[in-house]
Amino acid sequence: MTTVKDWAQPYASQRSPVLGRNVVSTSQPLAAQAGLRMLQAGGNAVDAALAAAMTLTVVEPTGCGIGSDAFAIVWDGQELHGLNASGRAPAGWTPEYFDKLGGIPEKGWNAVTVPGAVSGWVELSKRFGKLPFAQVAQPAINYARHGFAVSPTIAKLWALGLAKLGDQPGFKECFAPEGQAPQAGSWFQSEAHARTLEEIAETLGESFYRGALAQKMAAHSQANGGVMTAEDLAAHRCDWVGTVAQPFGESVVHEIPPNGQGIAALIALGILEQLPYRDTAPGSAARMHLEIEAMRLAFADLYAHIADPAHMEVTAAQLLAPAYLQRRAALIDPQRAGSYPPGQPSSGGTVYLCAADAQGRMVSFIQSNFKGFGSGVVVPGTGIALHNRGMGFVTTPGHPNQVAGGKRPMHSIIPAFMLRNGQPHMAFGVMGGNMQAQGHLQMSLREAVEGLNPQACSDAPRWRINDVGALTLEHTVPAAVVEGLRALGHAPEIAPPNSLDFGSAQLIRKLDTAPGEPSAYVAGSDHRRDGLAVGF
Repeated sequence: MTTVKDWAQPYASQRSPVLGRNVVSTSQPLAAQAGLRMLQAGGNAVDAALAAAMTLTVVEPTGCGIGSDAFAIVWDGQELHGLNASGRAPAGWTPEYFDKLGGIPEKGWNAVTVPGAVSGWVELSKRFGKLPFAQVAQPAINYARHGFAVSPTIAKLWALGLAKLGDQPGFKECFAPEGQAPQAGSWFQSEAHARTLEEIAETLGESFYRGALAQKMAAHSQANGGVMTAEDLAAHRCDWVGTVAQPFGESVVHEIPPNGQGIAALIALGILEQLPYRDTAPGSAARMHLEIEAMRLAFADLYAHIADPAHMEVTAAQLLAPAYLQRRAALIDPQRAGSYPPGQPSSGGTVYLCAADAQGRMVSFIQSNFKGFGSGVVVPGTGIALHNRGMGFVTTPGHPNQVAGGKRPMHSIIPAFMLRNGQPHMAFGVMGGNMQAQGHLQMSLREAVEGLNPQACSDAPRWRINDVGALTLEHTVPAAVVEGLRALGHAPEIAPPNSLDFGSAQLIRKLDTAPGEPSAYVAGSDHRRDGLAVGF
């Protein structure tokens, strides 16, 4: 018997939830199938997630690459683990260095921190994988070498990326060898990408950080105005960091601790727990108003306090303390929109995927190049497209997130996981800049309060607060709700149909099974992208 409250599909996505004992959900069908093949070959959920992740660097390069950062939450069948595979700033990055540049750029080598995703792939495989790493990498290698048909949403984003980044070193050589972005349905392949993935597989990532590939990256940086060195790459390590959590009703939502923005979703959930949220009607303006206001408060604290934890002046525990959340909740007027400064606690462009297997393992995984193709830098002859995570720093003197060498920036990409009664309940995530934390909030509420199945959770109309605090609603939000929000003092903009500004969710929820029976799941994949949930 399942505890899913509502199997209805009240929103017009034209997708149904996918059920199975082994499932994978990603933003691109070929990647989902790559993960499924690992499960069919006797691998586990970790093998599936890694195969999908590596394949996404090939088939969805608009959101991630070999030069990405990554994070993961893994339920190993007994307990929860959190992995931070984000990189640190080159040693040569100082506030003075960026003062001379006029700030931190969005493009080029001076936006690139050490890429961490490769270290995350290898570490996850070593600790939890069942299949050889080289086998797990094979689907990605095959798609890079032999090609794939570019999917429609990716083609659209590819063209936008080329227009913006075509002047960056190595970009056109890799992603527009014929001078233009590939069209939807056209065939694309990259032998350089295939060879690099092979070298990573053969050396278990050593070449990428301390070998030939590292030397190529360092040389390219030095030749193109960057300061990243072979020593910066060699010093990189990913870290097992556990999770931070916030109870909400019968559920407990887990996120990776700072330097990620996941704590913002937890702060918002904790604030809503202090408000008459459950007394509001699902889908109503009153309910959406409370969600938006809680998120505004959470973002105020996020941008003021969150950084590399070694440099934070407050802790995650202080930001999630019930007394502090109660004080923050008291600032919200259920009848009127407000604006909020950060509080002071008491002292004391991205891809997301998830996978689960019949033995009970579940993986929530995310990797990203940040803004579209990231920095636009591609190391010639390697297919290594590098992120622009340096943009996560600020240059404000004295700020905990001020740029400095060897420091991790505040990070947007976050996987999420929900437990119920101490047992795994749902792996989920929503990719898309600052949409991620607010997407996590909305997915958590749709499942934990409204009881929607994963596909319906994803399909529900979304709201988004942008980087300057403006509110945008999907065009599917009912007109009565829009007018209700305006009456409460909000000034929402309505996004056009097919907007890509509301992220892409993937969710896998565990079903109840009889004692001793293999695990079973229901999965959803966002209709706003080309994605797919698959299982058997």
